[in-house]
Amino acid sequence: MDPITVAVERGGVLESAHRVHAVRVDGAEVTQAWGDAGLVTFMRSAAKPLQALLLARVYETLADEELAIAAASHEAAPEQLEAVKTLLARSWSSEDDLECGPVDGSRLRHNCSGKHAGMLAVCAARGWPREGYRLAGHPLQAEIADLVADAAGVETAPPTAVDGCGVVTFALSLAGMARAFGRLGARQLEGADGVVPAMVALPELVEGPSRTATRVMKELPGAVAKGGAEGVLCVGFGDGVGFALKSEDGSSRPLGPAAGAILNIAGLVESPVENSRGEVVGRVVARDSG
Repeated sequence: MDPITVAVERGGVLESAHRVHAVRVDGAEVTQAWGDAGLVTFMRSAAKPLQALLLARVYETLADEELAIAAASHEAAPEQLEAVKTLLARSWSSEDDLECGPVDGSRLRHNCSGKHAGMLAVCAARGWPREGYRLAGHPLQAEIADLVADAAGVETAPPTAVDGCGVVTFALSLAGMARAFGRLGARQLEGADGVVPAMVALPELVEGPSRTATRVMKELPGAVAKGGAEGVLCVGFGDGVGFALKSEDGSSRPLGPAAGAILNIAGLVESPVENSRGEVVGRVVARDSG
């Protein structure tokens, strides 16, 4: 099948269009594809639930808030910042120990601060140095690379680059991402029994009320979902089915309608375009991919 087309219409006239590649995996097998299932791209923040698995493995008792914020791309809401502070306290760390860049003068406010706090906590538990925990040569990142490769079912560590927050990011095919999230959703990965229930219980902590991953988790109880920069979205289910989506132009705008179309979520298939007065002047809608 062709990639999913997501149309942006204003006043009934097509203003622009996005193409979204997507894949459905059941177990190890690709069962449906819209566009290129083999498209290789970086997971970006969609990898956070996998990275958080190490945190769940090394601590026997963690609050749902701690695990959810470790897997989060947060919006610096008060409850999200409190969760980051709680997780930092696990390793007797402070904001100064976070190696993400500041946002509005605060490293806590960076949307990846929860992931960084979780990595500091893993380093404390394993006796690894905290300084440079984000870098490819650190033992933490080496273990995460092995974990990601195993989850995706690839034999060698995936290609890497540097993410927006300074941590290592991994390049996988869409099929590999979907496979990893299918295994995550089915809790077939060590640590998933902690991470998945936390994300499912606290979807708004993971991203935010208007974000696609949060809306997917709220619409499909039990599903685990996470978005990533440059138009990535991954979803996993308890039966081992996984989905991965990637907008060809890197925009996040078409992900909701595309996800709504392939996951049968009516409330996501179409979203309004509003002007600065709050008036609805158009729509973003998934079209038949053919």
